[in-house]
Amino acid sequence: MIKISNRVELPENEIEWQFIRSSGAGGQNVNKVSTAAQLIFDIRNSSLPEFYQQRLLQKADHRITASGKIIIKCQASRSQEANRQTALEQFIALVASVAEVPKKRIPTRATKSSQTKRLDTKKQRGATKAMRQIKFD
Repeated sequence: MIKISNRVELPENEIEWQFIRSSGAGGQNVNKVSTAAQLIFDIRNSSLPEFYQQRLLQKADHRITASGKIIIKCQASRSQEANRQTALEQFIALVASVAEVPKKRIPTRATKSSQTKRLDTKKQRGATKAMRQIKFD
């Protein structure tokens, strides 16, 4: 079981792993060994609570596809196991991030004194710049 939070756990069989060759420079090892880990998770066909599913599908993240799958590719390390662990940590962080409901913003207004202070400093700055100008007769 993969622990997302205190209340939410996922069975490991819901995550699909693919190991592919890493891109970029790296010499002969890159061409031979599949060290890059790709994690694929289908949000709609998972045992996640409905709240998590809805929030994940609404989240604007490049790792979430339009079809409702999370695809995380990790090729930072030369070790397949290290890449797998990093991808799993990124997945847990992504899913856990939707559990935090953002605090609703209460609109406020500037006080009268802060407005007058702002206008006074603008007038003072404008007067300073006006004194710098060269005036021709």
